Amino acid sequence: MYAITIPEPGGPEVLVRAEVPDPVAGEGEVLVDVVASAVNRADLLQRQGFYDPPPGSSPYPGLECSGRIAAVGPGVSAWAVGDEVCALLAGGGYAEKVAVPAGQLLPVPEGMDLVTAAALPEVTSTVWSNVFMIAHLRPGETLLVHGGASGIGTMAIQLAKAVGARVAVTAGGPEKLERCAELGADMLIDYREQDFVEELRKSTEGAGADVILDIVGAKYLDRNVRALAVNGRLAVIGLQGGAKGELNLATLLGKRAAVTATSLRARPLGEKASIVAAVREHVWPLIEDGRVRAVVDRRIPMSQAAEGHRVLEAGENVGKVLLVVGDRGGRGAVGRCG
Repeated sequence: MYAITIPEPGGPEVLVRAEVPDPVAGEGEVLVDVVASAVNRADLLQRQGFYDPPPGSSPYPGLECSGRIAAVGPGVSAWAVGDEVCALLAGGGYAEKVAVPAGQLLPVPEGMDLVTAAALPEVTSTVWSNVFMIAHLRPGETLLVHGGASGIGTMAIQLAKAVGARVAVTAGGPEKLERCAELGADMLIDYREQDFVEELRKSTEGAGADVILDIVGAKYLDRNVRALAVNGRLAVIGLQGGAKGELNLATLLGKRAAVTATSLRARPLGEKASIVAAVREHVWPLIEDGRVRAVVDRRIPMSQAAEGHRVLEAGENVGKVLLVVGDRGGRGAVGRCG
């Protein structure tokens, strides 16, 4: 098969399409013929040499995919050859085939095409596990989402609104904020021009956010804690603004607040399976009845994965950037892949 490889760390140009050995479905796994994958920040970090795959997982980037089951390994009974699925991966989505633990598979939602389904597994699993399973966002509470126009952000807005929460977002510029508003965001904050702590206080009559979903990390740590409401919960899922910051414990104590930090990729298989099962139970019905949708910015041939990385790195996207196997891309993408 062909896969997108990383012979050496560097910029998007180091990604190389190369012929590699086919994976094999092991115990409890299925083999998926990949139709599409998606570009995630973790892929950019892996390409730069900062985020190696967990031991034993595929060396190729790609944390999610959609496709058709080509083979079923020993011990798998709930899935069959030919089933159309999407999957949460530890790696390997940028390839024509990938072996996936059966517990990380999801059926393609009714009414959704197979390519678009590749936009779902990582964002739904990340948002549901952090905002709802860990931070326990409840109806009537306020959620602040940093990076509201990202893949994670566009999904978090919709899921929070679906359960009856109020949503504030930060994003860069009026165009991205307008797209967030179209998805249901109630409070729009341009982080380039406005102080989100002050804007949130104004919009909540001084209360602050009950839950904050943060992709920035150290750069926002102090301000995030100040922006929390009493009994607030800060969920850190990214480090785009650095890994080391100063935490004012007195402020945290005074608010009886909590800070959690999680990653999804390196979690044990059992934990991932539990998250995927919760997503199937709680999120899939919302997608199938139209209350939540996948937000796809563009589809790019997988052979042009470097372009997908460039788009995400430059922050040009609203929602997900997909890499499509054996198909033409969209929104200006040209050429064949496969």
